Order: sequence, then C-alpha cells, then structure tokens
Amino acid sequence: MAYPIERREKDGVTILAPQDRLVLGEPVQTLRLAFEDLTREGRFRIVLDLRAVDYIDSSALGCLVMAHTRVEQAGGAMVIFGLQRRTIELLVITKLTTVFRLAETEADAINLCYPERAATTFDILSFVQQQRKKERSE
Repeated sequence: MAYPIERREKDGVTILAPQDRLVLGEPVQTLRLAFEDLTREGRFRIVLDLRAVDYIDSSALGCLVMAHTRVEQAGGAMVIFGLQRRTIELLVITKLTTVFRLAETEADAINLCYPERAATTFDILSFVQQQRKKERSE
C-alpha cells in the first residue's frame, strides 16, 4: 500500500498532508517525490500539514530541509503547521525552528507564503511556557 499524502490547493498554495509517521523508506520517498513533482510543476508555495503525523525521524527531517532549501532558492515559501508536541520538541532540539517557517493554523500558514500578508507565526516561547505549566500542574 502506498504511503498516503493528501494534496489540495487553497488560495494559490499547495497543501501536502501526510497521513502517518514520516520515517525512512516509503514515507520519506513518497514525500520527496511529492516535493519534486511540485517544483517540476513550478509550484513554490507549499504548506505542509502535519496534524496527522505523530513521529518524524532524521531521514524525514533531512527531506524537509532539502525541500525547504529548494523552494526558498526558487523564491518560494514552505510553511509547516499542525505540529504535535513531540515534533515541536524535535525541531527545537535540532534548532530547525530557526530554519522552517512554522504556523499554528492552516490560514496563517497560507498567509505566510505571501510576504505582503499579515500572519501569525508559531510562538515557540509560548509553547514551552505552556508545557512547563502543564508539567507543574500534573
């Protein structure tokens, strides 16, 4: 069975939504091919919806970094939203939060693809503070 990645268009932006763990093998290969197809089609405004992804390994992170680099070099934008706590922690530890554009909602992610639009980015500091409050209350 092929790794499921939903593809949809909204407001001139392509949204890719992987539907399971992003790990070495078919999932990363399928995602890499999806990015290659988009760039070949001249689509350089991409939003990655990770709401259904609960785990990302190092090969998937490498794939995301390469895709981000290609899109940025072409003058486009790649934005990620829908991050699970575990994925956010991974991006913080690897310092990839300084590389990727992150958003909390799909609407903000789409707006971040257009420099002239106002949009709210994902606030890492607020996330960390919320996690600390949760840990203290437990």
